[in-house]
Amino acid sequence: MQPVFIVGCGAVGRRVAALALAQGKNVCTFTRGEAPLSGVSHYSGNLDEPETLRGLPTRGAWMIYLAPPPGGGHEDTRMRNFLSVIASGDEPAKVVYISTSGVYGAGSEVVTEETEPDPQTARGKRRLHAERLMQAWGREHGVPVVVLRVTAIYAADRLPVTQLTTGQPVLLEEEALPSNRIHADDLSRICLAALERGEDGAVFNVSDGAPSTMTAYFNAAAEKLGLPRPRQVTMAEARQLMTPLMISYFSEGRIVDSSKMRKELGITLLYPNLEAGLKG
Repeated sequence: MQPVFIVGCGAVGRRVAALALAQGKNVCTFTRGEAPLSGVSHYSGNLDEPETLRGLPTRGAWMIYLAPPPGGGHEDTRMRNFLSVIASGDEPAKVVYISTSGVYGAGSEVVTEETEPDPQTARGKRRLHAERLMQAWGREHGVPVVVLRVTAIYAADRLPVTQLTTGQPVLLEEEALPSNRIHADDLSRICLAALERGEDGAVFNVSDGAPSTMTAYFNAAAEKLGLPRPRQVTMAEARQLMTPLMISYFSEGRIVDSSKMRKELGITLLYPNLEAGLKG
């Protein structure tokens, strides 16, 4: 059985690790801090410091790369650092890279995996750079690479509590663009399915297929948390009140087609829409 090596083990990585452990897999994790959960072999280091990345258990592993790029620029220097220290003979058996649907940019048309990426934000450009860096490295070293372009991730422990409790506004519903989501528990299952069934070079959009607006999402989250709905503002007002990051989220509307994921990875979602994901 292939060992699973998870690089970047936050909320989603912990779910992937727990699921892989439950399936009897040998799991290794890498983060900057302590082990994310018991039962794993853990390695610590800093992706901004290549000297801390040597000796990681990449050889023959099924690797899931969840670590985010750095906060600035248009390139993922962390990905470059990580790949640069993998010695010949220590390559993983397969890689799943967790990217974002933000690489498509904004638009009114439905995007599929055949849609040409056109990121409009630095955040999206960094992710597309990371995709291409990993894919090129995989071709050079004979390592299969699968890319998951993931939409907004939510779960009971990933709701926008800070935004809702500090009174931050959202965009008027009538001005809000369509957005897409996936429940963190479903994403963890999709990560492992991509390792098992994703073919080399494959790209999969990851979404529950039930788009709504970010404003609707914030309203549903507020109801789930027993908090007042956030006030709604126009885009002109939002540009004065919101952070650049929040503006980018509200400005990048699209509808993501995830039918390829369901068909080729054999996925039946636990939470096919936001209502199901927020129950309980």
